[in-house]
Amino acid sequence: MSKTVVHLIAAARPNFMKIAPLYHALTATDWCDPQVVHTGQHYDFNMSDAFFRDLALPAPAHNLGVGSGSHAEQTAGVMLAYEKLCLNSRPDWIVVVGDVNSTVACAMVGSKLWIPVVHLEAGLRSGDRRMPEEINRLVTDAIADVLWTPSADADENLDREGIPGSKIDLIGNIMIDSFELLRDRIEGSAARRELGLIDSKYALLTLHRPSNVDEAETLTAIIDALEVIAGKIRLVFVSHPRTMKNLDEFGLTERLTGITNIDLLEPLPYIDFMNIVTGAQLVITDSGGLQEETTYLGIPCLTMRENTERPVTVTRGTNLLVTAADLPAQVDDILKGNWKKGQCPPLWDGKTAERAVRSLASRALK
Repeated sequence: MSKTVVHLIAAARPNFMKIAPLYHALTATDWCDPQVVHTGQHYDFNMSDAFFRDLALPAPAHNLGVGSGSHAEQTAGVMLAYEKLCLNSRPDWIVVVGDVNSTVACAMVGSKLWIPVVHLEAGLRSGDRRMPEEINRLVTDAIADVLWTPSADADENLDREGIPGSKIDLIGNIMIDSFELLRDRIEGSAARRELGLIDSKYALLTLHRPSNVDEAETLTAIIDALEVIAGKIRLVFVSHPRTMKNLDEFGLTERLTGITNIDLLEPLPYIDFMNIVTGAQLVITDSGGLQEETTYLGIPCLTMRENTERPVTVTRGTNLLVTAADLPAQVDDILKGNWKKGQCPPLWDGKTAERAVRSLASRALK
């Protein structure tokens, strides 16, 4: 009896982080042949042999090599390349992850070729359609056959949009599985020690969203706030290529590096990065994933955004949405201990991949 072929679509490092636990769980079955498809949408300097070795992933079974470009170029390029792959080597199921252009592109290919599509991390909504990711989430969820959600609020969003409940399975947060998969290596990393960091005596900072780093006035206001904060706690700023480029372009790099008590670092591999996260007293970010990881770890998180597609991290967890003007006062509150403790949402327990396999088996093995 031939095995069920499942394409696991990944476009960049965060996608590989999320499919790794699912790949291993599917490989452990006797009925499934999971195949990793790398669309090549994003060039990623950390996409190295060591990265795959850490995740115990094989090299991608298929590499579409699409490359960068505008949103239209990426989406069209992935659709053209992935349609050709599906016509030549048709899978039984397609699993797409998150909200990047490759997610919606491969979902559309599968839908039009009548190949069932599963969306992992379905139902997340920020309510802000100015964000390309929000459009990708809406379209993918509208056409997917199965929607794997991370939290109850995601189910509510899908129900409100008229998605039948029979398509929705609440399975939990796959990134927690990824963290637990690598926990031993994270705890064994020397990143904190090499930087001379003392646990709970520093704050971690990451920024990369256009709304924060693409305008000189906005980025300057953030640095003003960081200068105040650095007078009270050491700041470890793990930068992003986009942010580094704009700091240079706006003439702000010298000012930032001249502030005492701020360490400006190049991007780090996940294991070293999470080693620093786990020891931080607080996190300042505009990242989606860090909102979830800090809630899981019980670390206060200040998210510099107007909205979030992960509101459960605010309503249940340790996250708070802030502006640059709010930032120093909010950090003061955390340093004084005036902070909500938060709770970890149900099913954020490192067993999401197991529930995903059971969900898929109930449909694929009928």
